[in-house]
Amino acid sequence: MTQPLPHPVAPARRTVVLAGAGAAAALLAPAFPGTAAAATAQAPGKLQPYASYWFPDSLPTGTPGDGVTWRSLKSWRAEDDRDLEFNTSTVPLADRFTPVPVNTTARTGQARIASLVAFGHTAGNPAQGSATADHYALSQWAYLDELVFWGGSAGEGLVLAPNAPVVDAAHRNGVPVLGTVFLPPVHHGGDLRWTRDLVQRDDAGRFPLAAKLVEVATAYGFDGWFLNAETEGGDEALGADMLAFVTDLRARGEAAGLRVTWYDAMTVKGQVGWQGALDAENTALFQEADSMFVDFRWTPQTLADSGGRAEDAGRSRYELWAGVDVESTGWNRAVDWDAIVPTDRDHTVSYGFYRPEWTLSHLPEDRTPGQFHAADQRFWTGSSLDPARPDGSDTWRAPATSVADRSTVDRLPFATTFNTGHGLRWYEDGRPLSDSAWNHLGLQDRLPGRRWVVRTEGRTPSVAFDFDDAWHGGSSLLVDGDLDAPATVELFGTRLPLTRRTVVELVHRIDPGSGPVTVELAVALREPDRPGDPLAYTYLPAGELRPAAGGWSTATLRPHSLRGTVHAVGVRLTGAGPVRWRLGALVVRDTVGKPHPPAALRVTGTATGADGTELRLRWRRAPGPVRHYEVHRILPDGTRRFLGGACGTAFFLSGIRREPGERSARFEVRAVDELYAPSTAAVTAHRW
Repeated sequence: MTQPLPHPVAPARRTVVLAGAGAAAALLAPAFPGTAAAATAQAPGKLQPYASYWFPDSLPTGTPGDGVTWRSLKSWRAEDDRDLEFNTSTVPLADRFTPVPVNTTARTGQARIASLVAFGHTAGNPAQGSATADHYALSQWAYLDELVFWGGSAGEGLVLAPNAPVVDAAHRNGVPVLGTVFLPPVHHGGDLRWTRDLVQRDDAGRFPLAAKLVEVATAYGFDGWFLNAETEGGDEALGADMLAFVTDLRARGEAAGLRVTWYDAMTVKGQVGWQGALDAENTALFQEADSMFVDFRWTPQTLADSGGRAEDAGRSRYELWAGVDVESTGWNRAVDWDAIVPTDRDHTVSYGFYRPEWTLSHLPEDRTPGQFHAADQRFWTGSSLDPARPDGSDTWRAPATSVADRSTVDRLPFATTFNTGHGLRWYEDGRPLSDSAWNHLGLQDRLPGRRWVVRTEGRTPSVAFDFDDAWHGGSSLLVDGDLDAPATVELFGTRLPLTRRTVVELVHRIDPGSGPVTVELAVALREPDRPGDPLAYTYLPAGELRPAAGGWSTATLRPHSLRGTVHAVGVRLTGAGPVRWRLGALVVRDTVGKPHPPAALRVTGTATGADGTELRLRWRRAPGPVRHYEVHRILPDGTRRFLGGACGTAFFLSGIRREPGERSARFEVRAVDELYAPSTAAVTAHRW
């Protein structure tokens, strides 16, 4: 590759971002979705919270575009941030383990993967999801080790903090998320004064902006920063200041458990010179960071030399991310995979995808969530669509063929409803409580990491997330095909203890047109001896579903005869002819209870305009474990309508209109636990 790391928005759209960011923000503004101490009326459209962004210190000249607010990071204070509660992640970073790889080509403990993803425009990235299912609902967390929330532009802001839904989803799967510091090239509006602002020192010789970056990441609950300094014109003095700044940032961040990734652009001489390698021009900067993203200019030789140089410096070669640009061509990109992840020797370095949201953006405008997930599976799994049977002729070496998957399913209780974090409707107990499309990655479940391993001696059915029906959330798992032999669908690598109290529940159904299906739970009590060996399952009867039954049913299994640790969970289906079997929930538990409700629910801000009323809600966190909170409106006839959800304790509503005969709009917030059991409701009202 010969270009520098591109501007976060494609160059053809740059003028739209700089001159018309308000239009972009309007396109992204959701109806689904610092807080004032009491409810205050504000101007219409002023309550929508977005992901936070700043300039380091000094602001551009002129006037920001519509929908853009210029802010100084140096002046930021948590106590003045009215959107802090909307942007704060509350899900801790989960521990992960690595099951024995499902194929013989994926490696454990070698190359890792980072992804740089633009989830939206810098100035218009909703803090709590939006009212569309057309969203990059990243779910292939099993292969990722680091996610960079990519963005920043000279017309909006250069420092971008990740929004809470992305961080919550990533943390649930053990993946750290970094914010971005983007100092753009001059031809993208860059100004060297912003680089100097970033590395300015105080009277004590410390770096106030390094302290602010750590303060922001700690307050917002994400995991560190991706530093990308590409503004030309620097000198050795600036290079020395940048090196000292990175050293200070990492030292401050280590105490808070934060990471720093350096992008291969600025050198120790203060100049911008993309090396495509770890070399004398950037090793000192790499040594003061946790990892380095190697520019796309790499060659097989420079990567090999870089890996050796990292080890000579006492670092792991896998702390180098070799850039792979997939923004425009996705899996059609010609990549010298043997330079990064050779098949006949140890991997050379790790690698980083630039803009893998191509799996969404390359699809036509009328795309569906199902089409997106099909494309995303092709990207991460490969053309075989089964990680246990990689296609050796595929020129795209998908992550599942090279990198061992990871899992966080290591304790009870564990439950999933196969909710991908977006949908065309919202379901609870198998009934739609909202007909509106939505996205919110913080509500995403832990999803199967290996998609999709199917073991059968007959015809292989298709397995996919489906959005036409669900038990809870917006999607369920659909197995569809003509079965002529039993088919085992492998779902989760686990480390779950079995006791006399262990209960497993399957919530499932068959769709119209399906023949009868016999269902069994597949449980593996040990790992395979070698990569690629099949799991040895024990099968537990979960009943037979027949067309006449209809609707969702729950099979409750008590595997009292089994002892030890469950290393994998799946299902085996037996039928003759067409089968459309849908799995709405999988639960493994040893206790059951009801979560405590939130308290002190109140309206903290209101605004009314042509599109209805906007509200900000706030509540006090429920005691005990909480997975997320769900917000409903109680209509005059007593029915409940789902409005949204969040993992934190604040939520934004828009488009609220008065119902006929209604004096006050009533709202409920319930805490939901890991088994998706709801608490009793906290209630508040907005008087018309």
